Amino acid sequence: MANSNFRQENMVSEQTCILAAIDIGTNSIHMVIVEIDKTLPAFTIISREKDTVRLGERDPKTGNLTEAAIARSLASLRRCKDLADSFKVEHIIAAATSATREAPNGLDFIWQVEEEIGITINLISGYEEARRIYLGVLSGMDFQEKPHVIIDIGGGSTEIVLADAQEPRFLSSTKVGAVRLTNELISSDPIEETELTYLRAYVRGMLERPIDEIKRKLKPGETLQAVGTSGTIETLVGIDAIQTLGELPSPLQGYQMSRKDLKDMVKKLVSLTYEERVDISGMSEKRAEIIVAGAVILLEAMTMLDLETITICERALREGMIVDWMLSHGLIEDRLSFQTAVRQRSVYKIARKYQVDLGYGETVANFAVSLFEQLAGVLHDWEKSERELLWSAAILHNCGVYISHSSHHKHSYYLIRHAELLGFTEIEIETIANIARYHRKSTPKKKHDAYSKLPDQYRKRIKQLSAILRIAVALDRRQIGAIKDIHCKYDEEYKKLHLHLIPSNSQDDCALELWNLDYKKVVFEDLFDVKIVATAESQLVIN
Repeated sequence: MANSNFRQENMVSEQTCILAAIDIGTNSIHMVIVEIDKTLPAFTIISREKDTVRLGERDPKTGNLTEAAIARSLASLRRCKDLADSFKVEHIIAAATSATREAPNGLDFIWQVEEEIGITINLISGYEEARRIYLGVLSGMDFQEKPHVIIDIGGGSTEIVLADAQEPRFLSSTKVGAVRLTNELISSDPIEETELTYLRAYVRGMLERPIDEIKRKLKPGETLQAVGTSGTIETLVGIDAIQTLGELPSPLQGYQMSRKDLKDMVKKLVSLTYEERVDISGMSEKRAEIIVAGAVILLEAMTMLDLETITICERALREGMIVDWMLSHGLIEDRLSFQTAVRQRSVYKIARKYQVDLGYGETVANFAVSLFEQLAGVLHDWEKSERELLWSAAILHNCGVYISHSSHHKHSYYLIRHAELLGFTEIEIETIANIARYHRKSTPKKKHDAYSKLPDQYRKRIKQLSAILRIAVALDRRQIGAIKDIHCKYDEEYKKLHLHLIPSNSQDDCALELWNLDYKKVVFEDLFDVKIVATAESQLVIN
């Protein structure tokens, strides 16, 4: 027994590893601790740490990092090291950006950290920072073959990346950051009109070259999608979400803010004192000090790029450091396949987390997708994106059993809704969770709060896709893969849908599956106004 346990533990350690990534920025030090599953490959965030240390606070005469800023940073990094040790982290990777890069004593600070704490810091260029931000966003978003511009506003610099699903087309790092511009250009509170005018003109002048280059690299007819990352943009988007929805979405990933709403927010922020900014719901004390400069940077960038909306991505430099480590250690052979499979990989990761029987889940998903494709243009007009939502819900529909078999469909909704499903927008996650929720028992009803809050088009998706999922679930009632294939034929004149079922075993009459289908088909029949006639190769028919 002891040997068996040892083999199991050894196998787990070979399949997974614990990694910590530390981002030492101008404004703050962030650490993320992840468990890497080498078999997918994917990683799960298991802990985060953040300290606002203002490392970019420099001596005005020498340009050196101040002793106070270094002391705050050393204390923060010691806490990071202690937390990493408590999680039995196998590797710590750390990167320092503009504040350390520009300070004459930046290398001295790096050596001091290594000597006193034992953390080796890589000093990276602005372009390398932009590249890793791109990798981080790739790990959490699906670009769907469209060009994206990634905007990351840090304390000392702003990285703007033009990228598609294949590669970053253009990387830039410009010395306009929320801390830098606050220190150098803002002395009044609230900011005076003359300072605001100069701040805007300065930002436009600094961003002009990289933005012109991005425009030149766009192909004819291409429309940019915008992604925002890191603390300043997360704060602005979070404030907008609270004001719009009355609460902060969790996760914030995928939430969109319009340029119009941002413009209105900037107009309000520049009229407020620091104390008044702190009182805004969603604003921290430290962020309130630098938010005016950060908001102006974002608004000017969106205006110059003619972007109407921006979507938040909660992954950035730290996660990009992890992806880069995985690439360099041979865990990801093809970055493109890693990107295009982000949704699928995330669904499988959540399925594994909640101990879903993947053989059964994949069987149901295959049936659901087969029905979806055969009925496309016949009973429904949904497209590829809805197919993917249905597949995801089918894989995860039974995950609620992890909590309890009783009402497991409701537990499935909760687990999916609050899972870290990467690559999906907030409303797509809500849709997947609802499709899974209605694979059994009650049909969607307006008295169900989560369902009733959705727009009509999404409610229609949920009704029709969950009805298809019910049929797919019925066709694997014994969860043994008794049915190998389904062939659909629709008789429009008599409004009959013929399902011809091919058993995996020619001697199996699939009686239990046919009986369960007879029980489950009513929702589908009422919704699509058809009569289902199912026939197995044994010629047993349900009329």
